[in-house]
Amino acid sequence: MIKSISLSFLLAVMISITHSQSAPEKISLGSNWQFRQADSGAWLKATVPGCVHTDLLNNKTIEDPFFGTNEKKQQWIDKKDWEYETVFLLDNATLAKQHLDLVYEGLDTYAEVRLNGTLVLTTDNMFRSWRVDCKKWLKEKNTLNIRFQSPIRIGLQKLEANGYALPNDNDDSKTGGLGDQKVSVFTRKAQFQYGWDWGPRFVTSGIWKPVYLEAWDEVRIADLHIRNREITKKSAALTAEIEVDGSVAGPANLKLIINQEMIAQKKVDLQKGNHTYSVDFSIENPRLWWSNGIGEQYRYPIKAEILTGNHRDSKELRYGIRTVKLIQDPDSAGKSFYFELNGIPVFAKGANYIPSDIFLNRVTPADYERIVGDVAAAHMNMLRVWGGGFYENDLFYNLCDKYGILIWQDFMFACSLYPGDSAFMENVRLEAVDNVKRLRNHPCMALWCGNNECEAAWKDWGYDKKFANRDPRLAQKVWDDYCKLFHRLLYGVVQEYQPELAYWASSPMASWTPGKDDDEVAKVTRNSGDRHYWDVWHGRKPFSKYAELIPRFMSEYGLQSFPGFTTVKTYAPELSDWNIESEKMMHHQKNGRGNMLIRQYMQDWYHIPSSFENFLYVSHLLQAEGIKVGMEAHRRNMPYCMGTLYWQLNDCWPVASWSGMDYFHRWKALHYYAEKAYNPELVSPWVENSELKLFVVSDRLSGFDAAIEMKILDFGGKVLWEKKLSVMVPAHSSRMYFTGKLDELLKGIDRKNAVFIVNLIESGKVLSENSWYFLPFKDLALPEPTIEYTSEKVPGGYLLNLKTNKLAKNVFLETEGSGGRFSDNYFDLFPGIPKQIRVFSDVELPSFRKTLKILTLYQTLDQ
Repeated sequence: MIKSISLSFLLAVMISITHSQSAPEKISLGSNWQFRQADSGAWLKATVPGCVHTDLLNNKTIEDPFFGTNEKKQQWIDKKDWEYETVFLLDNATLAKQHLDLVYEGLDTYAEVRLNGTLVLTTDNMFRSWRVDCKKWLKEKNTLNIRFQSPIRIGLQKLEANGYALPNDNDDSKTGGLGDQKVSVFTRKAQFQYGWDWGPRFVTSGIWKPVYLEAWDEVRIADLHIRNREITKKSAALTAEIEVDGSVAGPANLKLIINQEMIAQKKVDLQKGNHTYSVDFSIENPRLWWSNGIGEQYRYPIKAEILTGNHRDSKELRYGIRTVKLIQDPDSAGKSFYFELNGIPVFAKGANYIPSDIFLNRVTPADYERIVGDVAAAHMNMLRVWGGGFYENDLFYNLCDKYGILIWQDFMFACSLYPGDSAFMENVRLEAVDNVKRLRNHPCMALWCGNNECEAAWKDWGYDKKFANRDPRLAQKVWDDYCKLFHRLLYGVVQEYQPELAYWASSPMASWTPGKDDDEVAKVTRNSGDRHYWDVWHGRKPFSKYAELIPRFMSEYGLQSFPGFTTVKTYAPELSDWNIESEKMMHHQKNGRGNMLIRQYMQDWYHIPSSFENFLYVSHLLQAEGIKVGMEAHRRNMPYCMGTLYWQLNDCWPVASWSGMDYFHRWKALHYYAEKAYNPELVSPWVENSELKLFVVSDRLSGFDAAIEMKILDFGGKVLWEKKLSVMVPAHSSRMYFTGKLDELLKGIDRKNAVFIVNLIESGKVLSENSWYFLPFKDLALPEPTIEYTSEKVPGGYLLNLKTNKLAKNVFLETEGSGGRFSDNYFDLFPGIPKQIRVFSDVELPSFRKTLKILTLYQTLDQ
């Protein structure tokens, strides 16, 4: 039930409006655009929103940027200026409006905007929106021209003006033809477009977000923000903060409507200019918003209206009532680091999210729906929006609201140091205000973080020593600039515009206190704060280190794999390309040691396949098995550790990388493994000091009774040992329920021919299943399996029923039209234990049977 408050100054009865009240009109200017290289060449058709690279591609002026080594051929594009132009008509009724605002939600990046020949706007920040009242320049027929200056040329100018270089190891300046001149940090633009160790260098320009004309009289609502005052089970006390632009002074009425019920009214004295008016209201017995796996993601539809004598405006949003806090309480080990949602500690399960395309305009609403839906399907409840990309589109956050995915939101800074001049700082402040205000109503928002690894770069990567050796005074200035930006400016913006959300100055970091800029701020320990752990992979440490080095919150760790063969063929289609050292394959490996490290780790665990296709498949298994160690270890160590976000969820182009889903959204083994490791109930075996330990982890908010069934089988399906336990699993817990010395468990058992399997069962339903092999996979005596299956057509795909006569290790299923989506994949199929798989496919029988491919690890052994 919703109730209104402050009745002494609310209208008791709605005033009947008997005459027309005009509302602001939004006129899209997204059509009829053309573009060209500035001051030269023929005009070509352009798409808005879009960018120069995709427009050149659509006009067949360049080849597919992702194919082969085409990236190298297209570095000339970012060194040119580009013009975009459209002509649009306005009728007299629109021209008669008091205000005609040109609105640009995003211009990338250095733009000069001319309307009918008059310069009306210059821009220098991809992440900001821009609004210009252009009434005095508009007429019936209008020409809008935008000239984008080369971000590389301006970057070089800024580098020279700065007087000293700022480090950014991921700026691939050599591919860009700039040698050692790294310019990315001087431009407020997506840093990953300058190159990264998983991404290409395509430095874009263009109208990358919608552009429109907004025509209005007297009044418009510029922003609506709902702020929590107090939330209990019985009532949610809230405040609507309504930011209004007014061109007249006088009486106005504010209304709040929820679920089509008017719940509050307020008379205000409207002032000219921009002002914010507050309306308090409350909701009785509120339905709360919960993250994925805990509860429903209910969001109240809230509409604010303002009415003057003849004019009105409204703004709508969907608001999830919740409280989210970052809890850092001292304890015997150091200090906790976890998120509390509606008073409940939440173990964060998820991944790091990067932009889903290097060309941002190509990510469609269907792509976003699929990506976030796949995140929820893997039982994830958090994504970290990484600081080298961009502040995502509204649709992305709406979907995270819908699916219950909490967002750790970095500001857009990564792995570098940045300028400290006043113009740069003010530009960043306005950028931050824009985006905090835009995103603050989303219930998915859990944390604002100043940057990715910038503080670690200064303290741990030697950036501080490089500057100190060069000039101690310059080193101090660079550090002071860092503190000014990340310890004060961004913190201040969050405090002003979303103080209820925590701010964390850098990731990783052990602790942070506002106003404290000394060396202790950047000291990274395992006992407090968040951690990025890269000794596995970059440091070539074994997977077991994930289980030994447990942080309070793991916000980055990862292992590489190649894309699958279907994806590789999109950029390397020839037989001569099918070698990981071929030119095209090497070009799609941006981490210098990547291929070598994959091969070295593979030698530890697997036989190296001679077949190129099989090598790609085994790289998926390698990545998934390694990250599985980390995911399960972090969960087993709850509540000391309260989060695991692996690097990385997705790709921005087809490439060898740390992703669990490739550029085409095809799930690799890692995403299937994550779906199991992140299951709300997890049964997890682990061997330590020659002892098998069995844990059950539960995210449930209440306890439950369950059975644990354990077996050791040989690869022919014979039961060599078994044990059953009846257990009570407490709410939100991790407990060990069984230990056994390997020498005793495996007495008389050939370790090459045995596997431990375990099921967690509630009321006859298997909640979680897992297995443990007693030797590295390369040392197992894998038999040749015979897999039989039947298929049944069901709405949206097929059901497969599979069985095997002998262990079928890591069954990989693939079929045309499936989009890479199965209910399970890369799984172990055991003799005597049939398995049913749902295949999401639009392929009709009998083609389905013909295109279904089944691969197992045995087939990679080169018999």
